[in-house]
Amino acid sequence: MAKLVMITGASSGIGQALALHYAAQGWHLALVARRESVIKSWLDPIGISADRYQIYSADVSDIAAMQRLAQDCMTHQGLPDVVIANAGISIGVDTALPEDLPVMALILATNVMGVAATLGPFIPAMVARGSGKLVGIGSVAGIRGLPGHGAYCASKAAVISYCESLRGELRNSGVQVVTLCPGYIATPLTQNNGYNMPFLMQPNMFAEKACLAIAAGDSYRVIPWQMGVVAKLLRLLPNSIFDKVFAGRPRKPRMTDS
Repeated sequence: MAKLVMITGASSGIGQALALHYAAQGWHLALVARRESVIKSWLDPIGISADRYQIYSADVSDIAAMQRLAQDCMTHQGLPDVVIANAGISIGVDTALPEDLPVMALILATNVMGVAATLGPFIPAMVARGSGKLVGIGSVAGIRGLPGHGAYCASKAAVISYCESLRGELRNSGVQVVTLCPGYIATPLTQNNGYNMPFLMQPNMFAEKACLAIAAGDSYRVIPWQMGVVAKLLRLLPNSIFDKVFAGRPRKPRMTDS
């Protein structure tokens, strides 16, 4: 019987690449995004039969909507084998500016609460079954805070810690928690970055390596591995040196930047 994967943020970027990779492996798909029409625009041309996928339109920060979505998925498609909380947004902020605080709240609601709202509804059923994999998409940006990226870095640090906590809670339940931390991936989230992005990886290559990590049940994986080395080095840098290294680095565009 074909396995089922649910992926949020499936309309583009990493989510789309993961969906395409799982589809090529014969999995059934439960695809979540705010823009259902965008998913269909790339899903229909690859010729997957209608009985192999279902598209769910929802905002992951809407907790009640995600509860309903999960129940709908389990009723019509069954309990997923893998749930990937991938949906996220990245916008530069300056917290000295009052107009940027609602932007920060939006990022935290989507990137942090969206992960919990995605994974949470499936936990009781997975525990009862004794199997399943819950995947949180963090980021290397969650390792240390970068100027102008306060909201995004904070949100991804929270995802990493949340997944670590959840892994401990589900120990010996049969349900595995996997934290994936992408480096720079060539997606709409990174296309406007005005700074150097070392080890930039194409989404399809990320998806291939991510799916291997998920299948292996890795508790934590940085992709690509080179960024894992960089992240460890950055973590070891004293604050005084770290601050000097990143002083004057171009910042992520703010929502109001042209």
